[in-house]
Amino acid sequence: MQTIAPLWLWGFFVAAVLVALFIDFVVLKKQGAHEVGVKEALNWSIVWVAVSFAFNGLFWWAVKDTTGDTALANTKALEFLTGYLIEKSLAVDNIFVFLMIFTYFAVPAAYQKRVLMIGIIGAIVLRSVMILAGGWLLQQFHWILYVFGAFLLLTGIKMWWAAGQEPDLEGNPALKLLRKVMPVSKNFDGEKFFTVENGKKIATPLLMVICLVGFTDVIFAVDSIPAIFAITTDPFIVLTSNVFAILGLRAMYFLLAAVASKFHLLSYGLAVILAFIGTKMLLIDVFKIPVLVSLGVVVGILAVTMVLSVRTAPKLKTDA
Repeated sequence: MQTIAPLWLWGFFVAAVLVALFIDFVVLKKQGAHEVGVKEALNWSIVWVAVSFAFNGLFWWAVKDTTGDTALANTKALEFLTGYLIEKSLAVDNIFVFLMIFTYFAVPAAYQKRVLMIGIIGAIVLRSVMILAGGWLLQQFHWILYVFGAFLLLTGIKMWWAAGQEPDLEGNPALKLLRKVMPVSKNFDGEKFFTVENGKKIATPLLMVICLVGFTDVIFAVDSIPAIFAITTDPFIVLTSNVFAILGLRAMYFLLAAVASKFHLLSYGLAVILAFIGTKMLLIDVFKIPVLVSLGVVVGILAVTMVLSVRTAPKLKTDA
């Protein structure tokens, strides 16, 4: 696959990600295990979104400076923005699964931060590998686009039917397998993954949580990679839009955890988005939907879903 991004921008991207991870994993780690408040989560969410938009601005300038073509720079910047919004919206659904896992295991809020940190690293590595593999397949076999399209369309339909239903975590095959291969303590031992009981070293519930988060990363990576390839096959845009969407995942989790009930219809919106993207891929050789139209559809669906969610949010029962 060919990319329009100059080599120096690749280097800048890698450096920016390393700095971001240093801030998120080293600097913030010094705060220790503390509960992240809504204000702190909101501030960091704004920071990560601002950084992503600033990078897109730099990308636009780099393409324009390299090619001298403003129209091409606009197109590439729109591709990044559309891909970023799609991946960000899918990340929101990912977050709701994390919330379910944390609730099921009753993970204290102070310990959730470390799990999310590890989950972010896993997501970045997984998606990078899958992007390289997906890019190679598309370069060798154009018909893979139709497979991706059909997969996304079916995933969207499945997500629509499953929306509003409580996931059966107890029946999760990964959880069943983990419980068979290792003894697990009933209690947490701080942020440790292993503890000692009756002289034996056994796993803590936090290790189970980490394993399930990793399993979730794999599932969502399988969904998200075909989605971004429907927007562009430029490896730079595919990779950067994915990574920047993931970088703010930890802060966004604590923000959405506080307002999760207000966006109870979001899964329906994501289902429609996946079905739209899948249909777009299936029609790519017949009718190519402009990037600006795709962006408008994604933003419109998310806006409508969020507004309807707020207006139809279930009211809390109060004692008379």
